[in-house]
Amino acid sequence: MSPINLNADLGESFGAWRMGDDPTLLQIVNSANVACGFHAGDAAGILATLKAAAARGVAVGAHVSYPDLAGFGRRNMDVASADLQADVIYQIGALQGLARVAGTQVRYVKPHG
Repeated sequence: MSPINLNADLGESFGAWRMGDDPTLLQIVNSANVACGFHAGDAAGILATLKAAAARGVAVGAHVSYPDLAGFGRRNMDVASADLQADVIYQIGALQGLARVAGTQVRYVKPHG
């Protein structure tokens, strides 16, 4: 039987708005779907989550989304295919750069919503 992969959506805090308890969740999850800044998260918070994930050996995935900070990625959006592709590439690239600095790497992609 395969082991269970427990994961959570993390790195979603934005400025003064705190979302979740990433340090505590990182003690129990095997993988973390880390926000990439389009539906939630800011660079400093995302980097802190990545560093904490790296310290605990938690696998990191890019939690990509539509550009919808105001709606937390929950609003319907009609985005052209080329724009959506570029947005996803951009988000993964940004997370990869932050992950490299944090001493980890992006291992998978998990779309939001």
